[in-house]
Amino acid sequence: MVKKRKTKKKIVIKKKIVKQEPIPEAKKLDSPIKAHIVGDKVFVEEDYERFLPFYDRSSFGEIHGVKSKRIELGLSEALYLMEREKIEVYSVSSKPLTLQGFARMSAKMEQNFWTRYRVYRDLRTRGYILKTALKFGADFRVYRRGIKPGQDHAKWVLFAAQENAGLTWRQFSAMNRVAHSTRKKLLVGLVDDEGDVTYYEIRWKKP
Repeated sequence: MVKKRKTKKKIVIKKKIVKQEPIPEAKKLDSPIKAHIVGDKVFVEEDYERFLPFYDRSSFGEIHGVKSKRIELGLSEALYLMEREKIEVYSVSSKPLTLQGFARMSAKMEQNFWTRYRVYRDLRTRGYILKTALKFGADFRVYRRGIKPGQDHAKWVLFAAQENAGLTWRQFSAMNRVAHSTRKKLLVGLVDDEGDVTYYEIRWKKP
């Protein structure tokens, strides 16, 4: 019996150019939508109907509840919408939070928040839809432009990192395992000291 020789796979790193062609978002508002922060989540409940166009058109948040429905936003989603004056976030004591106050609170609750948020904001402004991938051990799932969750699976699993932080081989290997197990392409967003983001698409290739 002739044994087949195992071929090792090469790692191909491709710098990805992300197009700057943002898709239009929901219509302008007369006043910001009211939301409340509870733990590390932001909820829109009393202004649920006003927020629906943002969910339907741009897939912000997740709908929860049956009779009394609410929309749950992640911290990055909420800060992105606050920056654009679409929502106003209130604390547990029903006091409105400033943009800076909410950002500081988010950074305390979520490790590596600023790095993740810079990547999130950069891709969102370019028209990509991102959803959390924490249950997979990654930062975000990224959908192809023009594709919403439910229409197709996410194309990439994304990891955000500081450019000067450096990645060990063990970390890099773990990222590839996550992408392989979720059947998605691996995308790494590196944030430099000026806040600019460079993207690298990484995949295995047989020699």
